[in-house]
Amino acid sequence: MREIVLDTETTGFEPEQGDRIVEIGAVELIRHMPTGRTYHQYINPERAMPDDAFQVHGLGDDFLRDKPVFADIAQAFVDFIGDDKLVIHNASFDMKFINAELRWLNRPALPMDQAIDTLAIARKKFPGSPASLDALCRRFGIDNTARTLHGALLDSEILAEVYLELIGGRQPDFGLAEQSGETGAGTATSDWRPAPRPTPLSQRLTADERAAHEAFVKKMGDAALWNKFG
Repeated sequence: MREIVLDTETTGFEPEQGDRIVEIGAVELIRHMPTGRTYHQYINPERAMPDDAFQVHGLGDDFLRDKPVFADIAQAFVDFIGDDKLVIHNASFDMKFINAELRWLNRPALPMDQAIDTLAIARKKFPGSPASLDALCRRFGIDNTARTLHGALLDSEILAEVYLELIGGRQPDFGLAEQSGETGAGTATSDWRPAPRPTPLSQRLTADERAAHEAFVKKMGDAALWNKFG
């Protein structure tokens, strides 16, 4: 199961009033485990950055001026997320912006049910308690000291840890990250089984040790469990 933990930074709150996305960060999870694969892109919003937004993320006009516009990165972004679930804190906000950007390019919108809203999960799990990303980091003991300003990729990495805690622990099924595709032998990794050793390991038990063990078991009588597995 593949999931994408995602965050955006924007010029404001309302795309219908001219606000745009200026940064996207995303982290890939396979079976609830980070794979190390990420997506990160700064975007030229083609408009001036309001000071209120700059104070949040520190992305100014001079920095963003030479970055690609959303039209130039849309295909790579869509290819990365695919049809997999998007884990987002306050999903309605980010989905609103992503779908506005896609709509302006005459691209299909992402369905809202593709998103998993960690804010909604936190509010349901801890009713009446603060549910911001910083508050959840404090609750779960997650280090967010690097978060002096909002940043899409850093926030996605932190949110991935928060999400795994919200759903029951950082290794809910104790599974290693599932590899997609096939092995070099053409066998799906989910069907992998260890092959027999070509050469059996040498016996490490000495004759004296074996004899001492057999004598010990004999003293325990015929009902000893060792006799069932001998």
